[in-house]
Amino acid sequence: MGAQTVVADVADELARRVATGQYAPGDLMPSVRQVAEEFEMNRATAQLVLGRLESYGFVDAHRGRGFSVRDVRRTGGVDVYRRLFRLCLHAPEAASEMFANIVAAERGIVLEALLDYTAAERGIAPATLAAAVDELETQARAAEPDQARMLEIEIGLVRAILTDLGHTMQRAVLNSVGEMLFEVPEAVGAYFAVSADLHVLVWRALLAVWESAGGPTPAQLALFEDLFAMYHEKVLARFDELAGLGPDSGAHRRSATA
Repeated sequence: MGAQTVVADVADELARRVATGQYAPGDLMPSVRQVAEEFEMNRATAQLVLGRLESYGFVDAHRGRGFSVRDVRRTGGVDVYRRLFRLCLHAPEAASEMFANIVAAERGIVLEALLDYTAAERGIAPATLAAAVDELETQARAAEPDQARMLEIEIGLVRAILTDLGHTMQRAVLNSVGEMLFEVPEAVGAYFAVSADLHVLVWRALLAVWESAGGPTPAQLALFEDLFAMYHEKVLARFDELAGLGPDSGAHRRSATA
């Protein structure tokens, strides 16, 4: 095993302890000597480990004092949140809460994009969108659908719509959300809490609306929003199940997505 692999693996282990609360915000991290002793490495390598942890955004360095734990949930940026979510699977309650926040962000962006595109001058050729939905259907009908590929197709469809609408900031956030999801198989699987065929049916219905001259009625739009909300509740419940949580674990997530 190469030195860089050792540094990355030990840094991830220490980051996991921060993510799961074993090291609390404001605490001093183990010293270079302590890291070297625990992981049976020389002090130069241990120093690299703590430096890597600082580059992750999980600790702050203090001359003469060592490294202190940052409050990563409050002060971390997107890259920190992404790493934090991946590492939090060892603490299912924390992972569930983070996933609820990720889903809330994704839900808002996607719903707004679909509704705005329905009301806007649409610039994407219908055949282009239909081709993507055709691929989605091919995946859904496979003996073992590739869920990651299906989610990638759906995110790609929303990304194209956001680009056409000129919503570049929302697209950037959606890209970050997608990166977080694809690093955690349980998150990908959660998006298929309902049949893969239903994903195809929804996109077919949207295509029909966008290709029609009339458009949906207010009642139909309200129904779509309600169904969209119910779908995401199932996604959250499925993630809890995949993460090893029981059916009564979702009280915190209702407040996160309200």
